[in-house]
Order: sequence, then C-alpha cells, then structure tokens
Amino acid sequence: MKKSKYKRILLKLSGEAFLKNNAHGIEHAMCETLAQQIKKVAASGIEVALVVGGGNIFRGARQSDGFAIERTVADYMGMLATVLNGLALQNALENIKVPTRVMTAIAMNRIAEPYIRRKAIRHLEKKRVVIFVAGTGNPYFTTDTAAALRSIEIEADILLKGTKVDGVYSADPLRDKKAQLYKKLRYIDVLNQELRVIDATAITLCRENKLPVIVFNYTDSQNLEDIVNGKEVGTRIG
Repeated sequence: MKKSKYKRILLKLSGEAFLKNNAHGIEHAMCETLAQQIKKVAASGIEVALVVGGGNIFRGARQSDGFAIERTVADYMGMLATVLNGLALQNALENIKVPTRVMTAIAMNRIAEPYIRRKAIRHLEKKRVVIFVAGTGNPYFTTDTAAALRSIEIEADILLKGTKVDGVYSADPLRDKKAQLYKKLRYIDVLNQELRVIDATAITLCRENKLPVIVFNYTDSQNLEDIVNGKEVGTRIG
C-alpha cells in the first residue's frame, strides 16, 4: 500500500456489518472479512479507530404482545449490544496478530477499558487498533453521533462510514431504480435534504468541527484501502 493521505482515521460500522446471511447475531466469517480489511490499512502505518453499532443484536425500542421497552432502557440495551460486536471484532483482529484495545463509554472493567481520550490517543500512537463501544454512554444518541464525537476527540483526519450501498443516494437505491448517487455533498445538503445515511446530530458535529465524512460500501473489500490511498470512492461530505 502506498503512503496514505491520512494519518488517523475513524471507521464507523453498523451492526449489519457483522451479518451476511442471517437476520441477526454475529457471523464469524464477516468478522474475519472486516478484520482483514482493517489489518491492511493498519499495516500501512495509519492509526485506525472504530465505532461499532449493535443493530444486528438489538435495535431500538420494540413492542410485541403488549410488551414495550421504554426508550432509555432500549438505548442502554443497544449500547450493550455494541460491546458484543466490539469484542467479536477484537477477537478476529487479534487472531490475525493485530493489537487492539476495546474502550467503552459504560464502565465494565473486566472486559474493556473505560474510555479516556488521552489514553485512546496513546493507544493509537502505539499503532493499536482502538474499538469504541457503548456509543456515547447516553441514551437518545446514535452510534453515528458517537462516531462523530470520537472522531473529533481523537483528532481523526476523516470519518469513514461503511454501509451496504455505494454512498449517499437521492432516494433508497434498493427501492427506487432512479435514485441518484452523489459523489460530493455539503453538510448543509445532508441536513436540508434529510438524507438519512447519517443522523442530523452527527452531521452537525462534523460541520461545526470541519470533519470530512466519506460514506462507502464496505462489502467491497477493496474500498477501504482505496479510500486511504486517496481514490474517489463513495460520497464525500464536507
């Protein structure tokens, strides 16, 4: 891999990145695939941090048979789901000799380090892949917002959001064949057009701190490497 234009990146992966064939849970093969992509980037000397979602295990407040989960409780359950994904990804990375640290916004000292900004930066400087879990540690905030926040805190050069589509479209490309793929967008365009590929709080944080975002398709194993090598992939927001 040639010299990258980025020194430090943060990669946001949703819970669906841990799935291929199943409706829910964690698929070992997907963890291995993600780990290999991350290893290539980290091996080039780029400092890599991640934020993972938990939608493959638990997504939001649910109601069935008259049983409702209150929003705050549901959000905390979702945060715990991200911890499971973070540990699975850590295991996959360390199986291929990539040093990692899992840092959590909710204290659970037996399985992950508490998130401390200076310590996270130090891990990155030592070329450890840092996986941030449990979101921001607060209900009502998505893992997109956690990704934007952590990117800014660790002074990442860019936030990369992996999805199952090629970037940001004018409409859902799976439902509308006429949906247009945007190559570049301004932060205000995402907000004004209510393009829901990344939530409004997250994009506002990025806008206020001039943090660029690239939305790309992680299912193409070459895309992550191409992005850090400066190729135009997906949609750039900024």
